[in-house]
Amino acid sequence: MNLHQILFFVQVAISVILIILIAIQQRGAALGAGFGGSGGGEFYSSRRGIQKKIYYATIAISALFIILGILNLLI
Repeated sequence: MNLHQILFFVQVAISVILIILIAIQQRGAALGAGFGGSGGGEFYSSRRGIQKKIYYATIAISALFIILGILNLLI
């Protein structure tokens, strides 16, 4: 296996993890909120506890996905 194949498989694994993290975040929201609607009332809800950790993990994994994509193009 060369470096290009390893990067490809790592990027596929990261994309699956990213899909799971996004799906976990959307599970608690109503269907309309998942597609940009307000989902009922207009209120502010701050992220706490595990929601905050999942949110930051999603940001980190998406940044890693973009970095791997750029690295895969350069190699």
